[in-house]
Amino acid sequence: MSDNPVPRYAGVFGGGGLFGIGYGLGVVDGLRTRGIDLHGSPMLGTSAGSWVAAATALQVGFDTLVSLPVPTFPNPRAGVLAETAALAFGERTDPLVSVVVTQVPRLRRTVLNGADIPLAQLVAASSAVPGLLAPQRINGTRYVDGGVRSAVSVDLASPADTLIIIAPLAGAMFGPFGRFVDHRTDQQQKLWHEQHGGRFIEFSPKATTADVASLPHHLFDQRRAVEAYHRGFDEATSMPLAL
Repeated sequence: MSDNPVPRYAGVFGGGGLFGIGYGLGVVDGLRTRGIDLHGSPMLGTSAGSWVAAATALQVGFDTLVSLPVPTFPNPRAGVLAETAALAFGERTDPLVSVVVTQVPRLRRTVLNGADIPLAQLVAASSAVPGLLAPQRINGTRYVDGGVRSAVSVDLASPADTLIIIAPLAGAMFGPFGRFVDHRTDQQQKLWHEQHGGRFIEFSPKATTADVASLPHHLFDQRRAVEAYHRGFDEATSMPLAL
């Protein structure tokens, strides 16, 4: 018998600013009411999705995240986002949380794990949007937003019987851009399935949710993030699931 059995669930969560954090945690909380609790499952997050993974693992509620101060953009001061994240996550670590980052200067897509690195540093690295925030340095290496290379990185997710995919920038978001993210995510799902098997439950904003953030700068609006949380919760609690 294998010492590392495949978990029942794993999660992979994509980027999308404050909107993406709200939508992602809304879906996670909605699924919990239906018996799918991702706390204790391996999770991979990119940018906003890294906040969703860390909050889920550490059981930090959305109300806490949405009340954090939002740095002014652009902000060249190193470490500003890590300081904000530490207000929610402290110096805690968790080996079940991994994040996608982009290593600079070679722009290499990289996965970092939270076993030994504080999650506050990981989410800061995965969310350091080039041109808006300074790179986050971890163990001497600089990293920027993982979404530079891929919005979701489904192909890098952990094996599981069921993979929960949350793609806040796919679906009805921003017309052709959302369709592009959908297409890329579908390609990565195929790669993941070929390697691990298993099935998918995928969430991306419906048209009524996408209306909350119809322009790119809306993604960083705290009020819209709150609305995105409720829309994500509603989508998760109403979506038919073959459990």
